[in-house]
Amino acid sequence: MIGQSEAFLAINALIDKIAVFDAPVLIEGETGTGKELAARAIHYGGTRRDGPFVPVNCGALPDQLIENELFGHRRGAYTDARDDQPGLVELARAGTLFLDEIDTLSPKGQVTLLRFLQDQQFRPLGGRREQQADVRIIAASNRSLNQQVEAGQFRLDLLYRLKLMHLQLPPLRHRRGDIALLARHFIEVGSARFGKAAKPFDAATLAWFERHHWPGNIRELENLIHREFLLAEGEQISIPPPSAALATGPASADAIISYRHAKNQAIMDFESRFLTRLIEQANGNVSAAARISGTERRHLGRLLKKYHIPKHPSSL
Repeated sequence: MIGQSEAFLAINALIDKIAVFDAPVLIEGETGTGKELAARAIHYGGTRRDGPFVPVNCGALPDQLIENELFGHRRGAYTDARDDQPGLVELARAGTLFLDEIDTLSPKGQVTLLRFLQDQQFRPLGGRREQQADVRIIAASNRSLNQQVEAGQFRLDLLYRLKLMHLQLPPLRHRRGDIALLARHFIEVGSARFGKAAKPFDAATLAWFERHHWPGNIRELENLIHREFLLAEGEQISIPPPSAALATGPASADAIISYRHAKNQAIMDFESRFLTRLIEQANGNVSAAARISGTERRHLGRLLKKYHIPKHPSSL
């Protein structure tokens, strides 16, 4: 985890405090802010550091197989169960089970997880006796679970079980000063991975880094840096802002493509900045934001989801 901004240092200090307590943790933050990295920092900074860290994407858990995935099965539990098969809970014994995208769990999945969290006991499919689990649960979501509860899409009692400890990761745009550090780190990683000599960024690129909204956060930055680093031919890496004027000269197919890309990117940058200010002005109330902007509420909701803008004021 790399950074020196006030927001980054504050979240790092909180991670250090949370790590020593063997309690459930809920990590919330926009897409690409490093939720799994924070979960690993908690795991390896705690008493279970020598145990396994088992990540699972809840959106990939089939509803009809969720109990089998979590708790495993015994031989003969169903037609194809030829051997005992441990579930994710057993695989994470003495360690941490990281439940990513917890907000995507179906109602059935939420009930199954809640029942397990109440006493940390489970029964494999086809098993006769309850077993005691020995696992720490860390969950993550890129959407506010409080808002999911208000919308009737997430169980309040499950939220209480998961949110004993809570982390709200700051978006990259709130970590001023960290962007250049991360960009240089990704250059070093790319240099080692692809066997190409590292290059510095020019001054205009470093200035643009601080102005860009980064709707995809650290993941967007990493992908951009690796692509531009591999394609750079000069002594420095130059990433012109999307709104930069095109070079003058005869029109060409490349110029037309560049113009369209620049226009689309400029529109996306404007929409992302506008929506962020709008939702902050409305204190996270989507209906109020729709009235202020003169936008239909459902359409506004789709835009907020598109740009991964949380429907609540940032806590950092």
